[in-house]
Amino acid sequence: MRTITSASGQEEAVTVRRSESADAERIDCLISLQSLDPFGRVNIIHLLEKANLAVTLANDKDDILAHASFFDYPVGDLVDQTQWEPFLQKNFQAETCTPLNTLFLHLYVAQPDFAKAGIKEILRAVFNAVAELEHICLISPFEGDLEPALEEVFEHLEPLTDPGPQCLALICHREEYFPRLQFRPARAEDHDDIMPLIADQTKQLSESRPYFLVEIVETQNEQNHSAVCESNGVTVGFISVTSEVDLIRLNDSFDLREFDGLYKMQRIHKELFAESDSRDGREEPTQAAESDSKDEEGEQNQTAESDSRDEESEPTRTAETDSRDEEGEPTRTAESDSRDEESEPTKSSESDSQQEEVETQMDHLVSKKSNAFCIQFFGIDKSYEMRSVEFLPYVFNLFPDRDFCIITVPTLSPVFPLLQNFYRMPHPANTHLQDELYIFHRDGLRNIEVRPAVAADRPAVSDLVKDLRQGESLLKDLDCFYEACSDLDGVTLQAFVAQVNSQVVGILIIRDELDMEYIRSHYNIENFIYFSHHRYEEHAQIQHFVLEPSFQHFSKHVFKEVLRLAHRSCLYLRIYPSDLSQENSCVHHLESLLNCAVPVRPRRQIIYPLEELGINAPSRQITEDQAPFALSLISRKLTMEPKVIVNARIVVVGASDTGLSFLEALCFCPHLKFNHLTLISTHGLPRDCDHDDVGFLSTSHAYSSRDIGQLALETCVTVVTGKMIRINRKSKNIVVSGGKKVAYDHLILCTGLQYQVPCPTDVDLTRPVNNNQLQTQFAHSRYTKPVPSNLFTLNDLHDCRAARRWLRANFVDLEDNAIVYGNSIDVFTTVETLLSLGVQGGRIHLVLPPPHPVVSCFTDPHVKKAVNAALQKAKVQVHHNCLLAQMNNGEHTDPLTCVSFSTDAEPLHLQCGVFINLSNKGVDSDAFKSINSSFLVFDSRLVINTAFQTRDPSVYAAGPFTKFSRCYHADEWTHSNFNSKEVGQDLAALLLPLFDPTLEENQPETDRHVRLYEQAKIQGGKLPGGLNYLHVTKPSATILPGAAVKHLQDQGISTGRVETGNYFCIHLDSYELVGTLTCLSLKPLPVSNYLSLYGKHQQLLGQLSTYYYQGLIPDLYSFFRQSWCLPIYHDRFSDFEQELQQITSAKDDEWKQQLMEDEDDPGTHPEMSFKDAESRAAVRSSAVKYLTYNRNLLPMFTYPGQL
Repeated sequence: MRTITSASGQEEAVTVRRSESADAERIDCLISLQSLDPFGRVNIIHLLEKANLAVTLANDKDDILAHASFFDYPVGDLVDQTQWEPFLQKNFQAETCTPLNTLFLHLYVAQPDFAKAGIKEILRAVFNAVAELEHICLISPFEGDLEPALEEVFEHLEPLTDPGPQCLALICHREEYFPRLQFRPARAEDHDDIMPLIADQTKQLSESRPYFLVEIVETQNEQNHSAVCESNGVTVGFISVTSEVDLIRLNDSFDLREFDGLYKMQRIHKELFAESDSRDGREEPTQAAESDSKDEEGEQNQTAESDSRDEESEPTRTAETDSRDEEGEPTRTAESDSRDEESEPTKSSESDSQQEEVETQMDHLVSKKSNAFCIQFFGIDKSYEMRSVEFLPYVFNLFPDRDFCIITVPTLSPVFPLLQNFYRMPHPANTHLQDELYIFHRDGLRNIEVRPAVAADRPAVSDLVKDLRQGESLLKDLDCFYEACSDLDGVTLQAFVAQVNSQVVGILIIRDELDMEYIRSHYNIENFIYFSHHRYEEHAQIQHFVLEPSFQHFSKHVFKEVLRLAHRSCLYLRIYPSDLSQENSCVHHLESLLNCAVPVRPRRQIIYPLEELGINAPSRQITEDQAPFALSLISRKLTMEPKVIVNARIVVVGASDTGLSFLEALCFCPHLKFNHLTLISTHGLPRDCDHDDVGFLSTSHAYSSRDIGQLALETCVTVVTGKMIRINRKSKNIVVSGGKKVAYDHLILCTGLQYQVPCPTDVDLTRPVNNNQLQTQFAHSRYTKPVPSNLFTLNDLHDCRAARRWLRANFVDLEDNAIVYGNSIDVFTTVETLLSLGVQGGRIHLVLPPPHPVVSCFTDPHVKKAVNAALQKAKVQVHHNCLLAQMNNGEHTDPLTCVSFSTDAEPLHLQCGVFINLSNKGVDSDAFKSINSSFLVFDSRLVINTAFQTRDPSVYAAGPFTKFSRCYHADEWTHSNFNSKEVGQDLAALLLPLFDPTLEENQPETDRHVRLYEQAKIQGGKLPGGLNYLHVTKPSATILPGAAVKHLQDQGISTGRVETGNYFCIHLDSYELVGTLTCLSLKPLPVSNYLSLYGKHQQLLGQLSTYYYQGLIPDLYSFFRQSWCLPIYHDRFSDFEQELQQITSAKDDEWKQQLMEDEDDPGTHPEMSFKDAESRAAVRSSAVKYLTYNRNLLPMFTYPGQL
């Protein structure tokens, strides 16, 4: 915070922050008639919504002292927003004002005492925050009197015409508030000023070489330079650069072909080669020629942010490598020791040949010379870090023959503002580098211009996209734009090119977004914009975007300019799943575009009874099905809002509900961009998640195929297909099946539990056996022999699809038996799948092992009764209390032809055509070996603390395969008792403070208790008889052996019968909230609707309990299809509930106070507060607002003014 002084001498500690919509009311209170004279009438909400930059000056109590809004075009209708630049340069001396370096003030208001100090502080903060900003103008058709505060900071623009345009034309320059930094070569006497700036980055190096900085400064030469920057004579920044770069190693580690390998290619004629060679031999070598022997612990990699690397890692030594000679003294060298025997470190032309190679191409030769220099050290005062980019022109002047500036930083280092101007090189596949490589091209210092495309641009655009996969699609749309300004469907197209020095370096093609009603109803765009303040024609879709890598840091400016030139306010990018044919957009590079956009979450949809609603149903634009896509948004106010870039390597093992939920939470953080999210999954990222189409397994309804398509995790998550087989905690990498290593900084284990291949007991079936004892004895046995080809253990939909294909090809038309083994709900859904495939019930044997004493598949006896009846009707043979004893009579041959089971009576022998195993659910054997060999604590499950941490602080775990440490004395609670999706979200919330500077650190683990989650446990599937099953229940503790079982008496509300396929049962808890919901129906269930009922009070559900006991609800299915229920299914109903609670809580507090004052006369019950006229009016008003605001999804309700 900074301190400013008011006109009356009052001092205030203030901060300048971005304005929020919640500030609108308080900003409006600052408006006076005089303050509006130069700006005209304004709508604060509209202004905040459309401004490129809106800032608020607030004190430590968050009182607003001043506010300013800035746009990229002048006030009012004096000139069209696309033409202000020629207008300004024609009429005023403003030739230096360009769209890149100029903003326009559209409003300034302040408390009278802080008007002058406020505008100065705001201008200082804005000039500091926006690096490219040089001028702020006030151009307005309103020529009213200026406030004295504005007169003091602005000066009049000199007119070029007489008479000039009738307008107010003022300007202020950056030099007056935040002058450019001054640069000079560093000197030895700067040491004490520089060290605090780079102390954090060089802590380890300083301990071994306390005066290393003096050495660097005093040994400057043509290859090595150091410089400082000053502000008002005070040193505020330091940089050290060198031209000694190991390009060979860089090209081995990164794909640098797009930058010519950071070489400068020179074609020379064959006859001139000898002369060129002799001349090159006399030149100063560009690489250090010495290399010292390295000790066994590796090298220290000295970059701007890192000084040392782990022994087992692969450092990218691109800047400077500290190696130690035999005496242990550190020696600076630019090349690593990874050279072959023929390039020993001698000052000869042989070592130079690694840096300068000559190749023959036809009749000419190509000379490859280094074209890069690198930043070794960099540090700058926090107050000036947004001005870091001003270093770049200075350092490029030090190396006039080099075009690229590079820097490497560790993945765990924060991305400081300087790097936001660099292009980050993606990590190649199959690498586990510990450093990030950033590249900046000299041309990036030039100004970029954005303008509408013209026909003459086509050859340049064609050359720009010739190597891109969807380049032809882009050119087709560009031709359509040239011919008709619309695509083949007649939708308006607009094309814009970005050029530098008259050379086209980028293109952006947009089309009108005609599906705004669909987008608004299916995606939460109103989390980022006020939809009512944007006209329909202001929305557009990004069709194609290509920008050369050297200019990627201009991406936000390109989008800002396109919004201005196209008269648009919002741009949307649709990202379709890769397996859908809708993908025809050419976007290069997608990562740069996503850095400018915010991901928009999909919304939960109401399942409407369309036939019953008739004309009262929502429009077809909303209810029609479209291919799923992920949506990203760029609005005007987002074009000047930076993101926090996170390079930490976060590896998630397991595509479980917990793992996917965790990744979803990270990917949808609007102000964070994670560059290194990796998912390791046995079968990759799940795509087809619709259990109804595949069958066999039950579902938690956490993610459907549509949900996965709307998340587009593949755009921000690297997917590695395989199983984790080893964790190397020391080197921080995991080994995946196939030998691939994946490095991590944070490892998240979410593998879940899997059914294991059953291990026969091999007991003597001629003797009596006790199955309960055998089950305990062989519970943790592992089957280690080859698995028969007709034995299927189903754990995910990939396994189910493989089994389904095999059954159709090899079993359905035969007469062999199908044996289904297990005692979970999945055995019943599997039997139903077999029946639906055409397998006769008489061929199916359902073999149930001894049940767990406190676990039951179905808690509702009516469901269990219906399933047993359906199995009996289908003639499925059910065998109880059986344990697998032998396969193929103990011979273990392939295929499996017969199996034997021990029972409490006679052994069971069955012929077998296919064996489907759904038993023995536990931790996967490979996962167990990985955990055990890495010495993580394992106690039947992976042990974690309440902060999800294992004994290794870099390794986290969550989900059903974990348990809490015994020190919490909470053995009855594990993550398996809760909704896995909610657990994943909580894990993400706990880790985000590590990366998000806006969040506070979580409380220490020792202060946390075992958290009990609230969301419902959900189970569903299709049971025998074609019954659609849904069971929603409140999380409950595991009943431990020996513990007393408490049966809570709650209210049961049920209608229908299982025999008729319309059974619906709801249980209310002691607070009359829906705690359990069970549906069993022959018709498809509107699952998302029914999930919304969980946790709702029965009074909110149309006085459910009262009407039911009055006999007015004969069928709950029909009851919950009525139109009055639809607002409850709305995804924003919970927000409405919170608003109602806030309204009524005030009255409840008054009643409680009155009760305390007069205990003898307690007055009315809190519910009577609803009868208060004021409360009822407030509730009614809130309900009307809710229905009115959401009338696009709830058109069946009449709202005021409609009739």
